[in-house]
Amino acid sequence: SHVSNYYKMFTGKKIGLSKIVLLLISVFLLTYRMTNVVEKEISWDVLGYYLYLPATFIHDDPGLSNVDWLQKVNAEKQLTGTLYMVSSNDKGEPMYFFLSGWSYFYWPFFLLACLVAKIANMPVDGFSPPFQYMMVLGATFYTITGIVFLRKILKTFFSEPVVGVVLFILVFGTNYIQHLTIKNLETVNLLFMLVSIITWYTICWHKNQKNKYLLIMGASITLTALVKPSEVFIVLIPLLWGVYSFETFKAKIVLIFGKHILGVFSAIILGVVIASPQLIYWYSKTGHFIHDSYQNPGVGLDFFSPHIINVLFSYRKGWLIYTPIMIFFFIGFYLFYKENRKLFWACFLYVVISFWVISSWTEWWYGAAYSCRPMITTYPIMAIAFGYFVQTVSSKKGLLKSFVYTIGVLFILLNQFQWWQVKNYMLDLYRTNEAYYWRVFLKTQVTEEDKELLMVNRDFSGEMNFTDKHRYYQKLIHEINFEEGDSENILGDENGKFYHLKPNEEFGLSFKHPFSDLTCKDHAWVAIELDAKFDTDFDGEFPFVVCAMTRKNGTYAYKTKRLVPNEKGKWETFTFEYLTPEIRSVKDRLHYYIWDPSKHGFAIDNYRVKVYERKECMTCN
Repeated sequence: SHVSNYYKMFTGKKIGLSKIVLLLISVFLLTYRMTNVVEKEISWDVLGYYLYLPATFIHDDPGLSNVDWLQKVNAEKQLTGTLYMVSSNDKGEPMYFFLSGWSYFYWPFFLLACLVAKIANMPVDGFSPPFQYMMVLGATFYTITGIVFLRKILKTFFSEPVVGVVLFILVFGTNYIQHLTIKNLETVNLLFMLVSIITWYTICWHKNQKNKYLLIMGASITLTALVKPSEVFIVLIPLLWGVYSFETFKAKIVLIFGKHILGVFSAIILGVVIASPQLIYWYSKTGHFIHDSYQNPGVGLDFFSPHIINVLFSYRKGWLIYTPIMIFFFIGFYLFYKENRKLFWACFLYVVISFWVISSWTEWWYGAAYSCRPMITTYPIMAIAFGYFVQTVSSKKGLLKSFVYTIGVLFILLNQFQWWQVKNYMLDLYRTNEAYYWRVFLKTQVTEEDKELLMVNRDFSGEMNFTDKHRYYQKLIHEINFEEGDSENILGDENGKFYHLKPNEEFGLSFKHPFSDLTCKDHAWVAIELDAKFDTDFDGEFPFVVCAMTRKNGTYAYKTKRLVPNEKGKWETFTFEYLTPEIRSVKDRLHYYIWDPSKHGFAIDNYRVKVYERKECMTCN
């Protein structure tokens, strides 16, 4: 109110609360983000989104035909543990793993960074400080643009005070504060902006049916799909806007495919043009205009087994655990239905379908995310529902209003405090479980003893070092000493019988166990022990012990250990330790076997497989 009064004093005009809040948010976002730029902003997933630009404009390799330059850059700058952002086609040729959508938006700031680097006489390599800062500046611009369009949407429905409150709570009371500030180079930031733009021009088109609004929506929907294909469901907003009965649905079909068919067709053509570079690239690399780069059997969309409870309530990443203010957003949908049924169904169906898809992803915790990161994409729509909640509560009087305000303030403070814990490495974004969460709840310091409660530490480098065996108990699940049984592979000498992998045999001793038979917990260590002896004239490539998880559509978490003897002609004991991955289903099977690529043959005895289970209760919660 004071800001508004001072503004009116000097300009003679009154400034609304929502504009004041928008200004404060913009200043905060810009100041906070630009003073928190780290050396490796362009790393991990962000490197994958950005890769198109240095490949095309610096290394003259737009098709990513050679990754030598990328391997060199990564070796120098250590941007990622593995180059997972590079996949391959059936011929083994490298290709981009992520789609090109983000690179379109990085592009103008990339060119600006090239200019700044040249003027400052700094390396024009795509990764020097000018590029880090310009990418962050660009991402912050898109963040603020998203908030600007969200304010436009909310002002269509609510008064200035309500809009101001919704904007403030959305930014400071939810996980938005993490992912659209210091993590704003990731996809959710851009998707928030695009959803806001699509929703705003949906409103504009339904008020004044101009073809330019259709073109903007067509371009924005296409760009949304190029950033993250699963977000294509945003098309439900313009398609179902104003639909609340069978009659209104028929009227909408007539409106779209009758009177405005030319405009709709033009929007589709524009979308195809925008998507054509990606489609042509896929065709040149795979022979198909549509290509699914997420061909990892261990990760995918499991539509019929979504992780709804974990997404909502898990202590690892539960949306309502870390962003409790969203409870009010849910209540807002009930009030939305009561107050504006004509627009309710489009918004509600979009949010529900998006939530189902988000919950169906195997890695429902979405990496180093604070709370449920991908749900931020739906916040521009959920903000409308929340606006009805704020509007209703603000019109009440007495105890109910005070109670809701108090709970709301506590929820916002809890969200902010937990975000502070995340930034100070007290809440682990990968390993937090129920026991650890409550141990560090509202704490400002964490001890090593507290950290022992965390979930198992999975090394992103792929190294597996079983250093805390004392915290596990073991059970023997498989043992063969080959003294019994009759097989052409079983031979004997003065010391007894043993298994001999014959020359020209590449694989042997292959066994599978369902994960559910190994443990009821979220992980287990598997130790394979065996004695091996190689002939003195063995001159081929030494064999491997192999462990992997398998399912119907392939193998994942594949690990090997080469059996290299200290001395040929003598029995030696070898041990291979394997940490089970984040499994996709308890029906997935652990597969272990011997692989002898040289097909030279060697002897094996005392083949043992042990499983180690954590002594403490260890869950994914």
